[in-house]
Amino acid sequence: MSIKETTVEIKLKNLKNNLDYLKSQINSQTKFMAVVKAFSYGSDSRVVSKELEQLGVNYLAVAYTQEGVDLRKFGIKIPILVLHPQENDFKEIILNQLEPSIYSFRILSFFIEALKNKNKTSYPYQIKFNTGLNRLGFLKKDIDKLSQLIKPNLPKYIFSHLGASEDLDEKKYTEKQIKEFISIDKALENKLTTPLKKHLLNTSGILNFSEYQFDMVRSGIGLYGFGNDIKYENNLKPVLSLKTIISQIHEIKAGSSVGYNKGFTAKANSVIATLPIGHADGIGRQYGNKKGEVLLGDKMAKIVGNVCMDMLMIDVTEIKCKEGDEVVFFDDNSYSAEEFSKKANTISYELISSISRRIKRVVIK
Repeated sequence: MSIKETTVEIKLKNLKNNLDYLKSQINSQTKFMAVVKAFSYGSDSRVVSKELEQLGVNYLAVAYTQEGVDLRKFGIKIPILVLHPQENDFKEIILNQLEPSIYSFRILSFFIEALKNKNKTSYPYQIKFNTGLNRLGFLKKDIDKLSQLIKPNLPKYIFSHLGASEDLDEKKYTEKQIKEFISIDKALENKLTTPLKKHLLNTSGILNFSEYQFDMVRSGIGLYGFGNDIKYENNLKPVLSLKTIISQIHEIKAGSSVGYNKGFTAKANSVIATLPIGHADGIGRQYGNKKGEVLLGDKMAKIVGNVCMDMLMIDVTEIKCKEGDEVVFFDDNSYSAEEFSKKANTISYELISSISRRIKRVVIK
C-alpha cells in the first residue's frame, strides 16, 4: 500500500502464520498463552488481542492491570493474566475478572485482603516462582509458608520464566531452571496433596525445549515474528512494518551542519532528507550520527546528526529520490527490525515496543 505519513502496518496474516508455527511445535492439547503487553509489542493490543481470541488462543497475558482492563472494556472475553500486579490493583482485577500473578508474600496479602473485602472465598490466580532469573517470584524455601496461605484457594497454574532459553550456549543454565521448577512443583503438590497445572516455556523455550511444555506455553515476541535464532527466520514473519515519507530535501554545502548541536557537518556538498519521525516516536537518539540506516527504494541511507523529538535527517546524496517518497525503517521482507536495531546495539524487542501510539496504525488483513 502507498503511504502518505508515518505509518505502522499490522499484518494479521503474519500473526496467524506465527501462531500456527508455534502451535505446530507443541502437542495439540497444550494450551497457548499469547503475551500482548506493551500495546502488543508496539502494534495495537486491541486489534491483536481480538484476532488472537478469534484464532483460538486460550489465554492472554499483560504486564500491568490497566492493560487488562482496557482489553476487557474492548470486549475481550478469554482469561487474561496480569504478570506484575501492584498492591492497589486487586479491586480492579476482581471487577474486570483478570487473573493476577502472585509473586511475593506482600502481594499475596493484598490479594487475600481484597478477596475478604469482596466476600469471596475463591478466585482464579496464578503463582510465579523464581527459578534463577531473579526478578519476581517465590523461592522453593517459601513453600511451607506459602502452602498454608493458599490451601483455601488453590491457584489455577504455577509458572516460572526462563532467562536464556534462546542461547544454547547457556543450555546448562536453562536445564538447571527447568530442574528447579519441576522440584518446586513436586514439593508444592506434596504440601497441597493435589496436582497443579503449570507453564514455563516462552517463545525460545517452545522452539528449543518443547519437551517441557507442561500444560501451557507462553509466547510474546515469537507471535510478532522474531525467534531469536536465524534458523527460524523463514518460519516466523514480522507482523509490524514501520514506514514514513520524505518531508523535505535540502542541498547543503561542504561545512554546513545538520540538526541540533551541529550533530553532523558535511565534508562535501550533500543532499539531506528530513523524515517526520523522531525519538518521541520510538526511534531513539542512539540511532543518530550514522549508526542507524533506513531503506529508500533499494538503497540504504544513513541517519545523520542527532535524532530530534519529531524528526530525523538522512543522507541521500547518492540516492535518487524526491519529497513524498516512501522510507522503510523495517518491514516483513526486505529490512527487518532485527537488522535495524542491531546497528544501534539494541534488540528488536526494545525497538518495536517503543513505537509511539501517536503513529497511525493500518491493519492489513
